[in-house]
Amino acid sequence: MTAAAETLRPPSRTLLFLEGRAVQELGAFMLLRPWLSAAPRGDGHPVLVLPGLLASDLSTQPLRSFLKAQGYATHGWKQGRNLGLRPGIEGAMLDRVDDLYERHGRRKISLVGWSLGGIYARQLAKRCPEKVRSVISLGSPFTGSPKATNAWRVYEFASGQSVEDSDHHIAGPLADPPPVPTTSIFSRTDGICAWQTCLNVEDEQVENIEVYGSHCGLGHHPAAVYAVADRLSQPEGQWKRFDRSGWKSFVFPDWRRA
Repeated sequence: MTAAAETLRPPSRTLLFLEGRAVQELGAFMLLRPWLSAAPRGDGHPVLVLPGLLASDLSTQPLRSFLKAQGYATHGWKQGRNLGLRPGIEGAMLDRVDDLYERHGRRKISLVGWSLGGIYARQLAKRCPEKVRSVISLGSPFTGSPKATNAWRVYEFASGQSVEDSDHHIAGPLADPPPVPTTSIFSRTDGICAWQTCLNVEDEQVENIEVYGSHCGLGHHPAAVYAVADRLSQPEGQWKRFDRSGWKSFVFPDWRRA
């Protein structure tokens, strides 16, 4: 880890306070849902959606409902509230992937994870890449200092584990991308996680997509939802990076800007 990563601080109190935007973002999603249906449609493959810290499948219901309407076989994680990597959770998630893989005729599964759920998604894909088609994370802090968030104390309290021990859970260092098409969707105005901790080192099948929004609203933010649908629609074996040309350049800023 670089010195810059080690000294990276959590988002400011102002950004943390502005997480209340998530309510307005949900309202915007409901209002714009008829227009969002113009996003690329799916091919019916299974999609497993993993919730963030302290959240449950209820939090991902709007996203799963939308993706189902777009033509995907969507599923929740069915592990109750996400209280961190407690004993048995890793095995239960792997069993869930195995079950869905078999249930859908051994068709590869896309994993979509919000915040901590995105970290799980990345690590699960490393454990069973032969069963995973793609990975999409939403505001997931997988690189840099594990304390560059405003939620690390909550994680330690909920899981009973030190956040310093989380960098090697499930399948090795979190920053290493899985060997499948991988997308990180993030916001520079995230009030929970320092946005720099959500950045992949891009390569042929690894990318970053920036949106304007909160952390707690990413799972139903209209732009993020559109990006998820667009990424899931990529034909298997023909994945290409997100195209932000035309009107999308106004909604999805260039994340590489200074």
